[in-house]
Amino acid sequence: MGTVIIFALVSILAAVGSVSSLKNKNLLGVLFAVGSFAIFGWFAIMTFINSGFPATH
Repeated sequence: MGTVIIFALVSILAAVGSVSSLKNKNLLGVLFAVGSFAIFGWFAIMTFINSGFPATH
C-alpha cells in the first residue's frame, strides 16, 4: 500500500508542477510534468485496483 501512496504523491506534485510550468510558459516543463502526472497517476490507480484495500485480520 506504500507504493500507492508514493505514486499518488508524485502525481499530485507533477500536477502542481504542470500548473506552475503553464504559468511560466515553460513548454518542456509542461511536457515532462504532464507526462509524469499521467504515468504515475496511472500506476497509482492500477496498483490500488490490483492490491485493493489492506486486509484486516
